Amino acid sequence: MIKQLTATNLTLFPGEHRLEFAAGLNVFIGENGTGKTHLLKATYALLATSEETGRKQPDTSPTKTLLQKAYAEKLMGVFKPDALGRLASRKQGRARCEISLTFADSTLDTRISFATNAQSDVQVEQLPKKWQKARALFLPTRELMTIYPGFVALYDMHHVPFEETWRDTCIHLGVPQLKGRRSASVADLLEPLEQAMSGKVILDKTGRFYLSKAGAGNMEMQLVSEGLRKLAMLAQLISNGVLQENGYIFWDEPEANLNPKLIKLVAQVIYTLAASGVQIFIATHSLFLLRELEIICRKDGNKNYTQKFFSLALSENEISIEQGSELTDLQTLVLLDEALQQTDRFMELTDDSD
Repeated sequence: MIKQLTATNLTLFPGEHRLEFAAGLNVFIGENGTGKTHLLKATYALLATSEETGRKQPDTSPTKTLLQKAYAEKLMGVFKPDALGRLASRKQGRARCEISLTFADSTLDTRISFATNAQSDVQVEQLPKKWQKARALFLPTRELMTIYPGFVALYDMHHVPFEETWRDTCIHLGVPQLKGRRSASVADLLEPLEQAMSGKVILDKTGRFYLSKAGAGNMEMQLVSEGLRKLAMLAQLISNGVLQENGYIFWDEPEANLNPKLIKLVAQVIYTLAASGVQIFIATHSLFLLRELEIICRKDGNKNYTQKFFSLALSENEISIEQGSELTDLQTLVLLDEALQQTDRFMELTDDSD
């Protein structure tokens, strides 16, 4: 479990920012351009680097030589800047960006830094004593079912302007589905999704995804609505066991392209995974999603479920970060303010029409 992220001079965040995470669900809320996705990507990049490097070289222990290059390559791939130094906050003269992760298991703790003029050079300030074993999954805003065929090979063979998180997720999508009867936990997660899609996800031998509908055959994923394709991606990652097996899930705008009915399903999946021990990080604009998560949590009353909310807001040309264990702990929740103001405007129109 990640206990803390400390970021100094990272992209939109000059100075030091320390974020204390919950073991269950961590929610980043804020307007566009406040850096929610940057915080998710930075955390994901450091996690994935350790796990991927250790998996490729299982007989080795972490060394600065191995990790300096690996951290730099992952950050460049995930963020796609022209140079690594572009990820450091812009200041007059030279400055350094520093990112550190603190874990419940302190032997995994790591800290890196790089300068604003760095091309691809990372300094490992604190070396983890062992490799990260739990995998991290990053779900981007858009669905990837329609670009999946051949995407990983294309990415690995050519310079393409797509984030490496897309490649990583496509690799997870290609994991074969679990054999045998579905476990109760998988069935509970899958059944409402398959009902909403009116079918099951199929990956054929040519590497193309289809939505299999009873009595109607297989429908090409390109012909399925974008919102349902997003559910299909989620269903595939549940049916092949990837979501349940990952220790960490990062999800950028789970609500994108979904109607409120489908957002309720996604909220239930998020809650179930977090309550079962997966550490989840999401960035959202949706007050509906936040309320739905709160409703589910209060109804369940699961004592093992922990949560943390982070409100990001632009104030005096700087991004401020407020954190709390409940939504009501946050004073700078801009999306809630806008929702309340919209209600006031609507009520004024209603009063004027009387």
